[in-house]
Amino acid sequence: MSFAPDLLRGRTALVTGGAQGIGAGIAAELARLGADVTAADLGPGDGSLPTNVRLHTTDVTSDASVAALLDSLPALDIVVNCAGIIRRGAEHDIAVFQQVLAVNLEGTMRVCSAARTRLAATRGCIVNTASMLSFFGGGLVPGYAASKGGVAQLTKSLAIAYAADGIRVNAVAPGWIATPLTQALQDDTGRSQAILARTPLGRWGTPQDVAQAVAFLCAPAAAFITGVVLPVDGGYLVA
Repeated sequence: MSFAPDLLRGRTALVTGGAQGIGAGIAAELARLGADVTAADLGPGDGSLPTNVRLHTTDVTSDASVAALLDSLPALDIVVNCAGIIRRGAEHDIAVFQQVLAVNLEGTMRVCSAARTRLAATRGCIVNTASMLSFFGGGLVPGYAASKGGVAQLTKSLAIAYAADGIRVNAVAPGWIATPLTQALQDDTGRSQAILARTPLGRWGTPQDVAQAVAFLCAPAAAFITGVVLPVDGGYLVA
């Protein structure tokens, strides 16, 4: 256990994309640390959420859906934007490209903008989800890479814009994380070995690895940190 179990006691947290994968890991960790957590997602997810996390059906590409989500919360201290999609190969089609940006980048901005007034009232914080592909390109995923590059720059811009409201805005940039989304790569011996060979820490990451970094950025210990895009990648980016 890295943090005191009551670290976030009394705080209300929202995690978009929180019903599965990395998002579910983040929602579960914030709840374990005492936060009152709502996970917002399009569907019921993979069943990994603990029972003390509420699930709210939300489409981050819809103004009305995001407004309804915010209206359902009694207060708001923490927003984690983890809703995202990837459409490998198909993203060279402009319609698919636009769909990926609509969820990953525009959805992040929509939630941040809708939550700003609530977060200002509590001097809360936002943690966005960037990616390794915020830093370099991906030939099969131009939409995903563009959206995650945008999330990194959006994070820095909102950190400046929201500072006067007392709102901190940071991001995590996950590396190769073992989730159902990457299961095919994990099962491909050649691809997995290549990934591990470049990763100095020599293993796949876990949703818990990312969740711990998010918890730190939400904690009082990070009170003077804003505008950061924090890689959580076992050293992959520097190798």
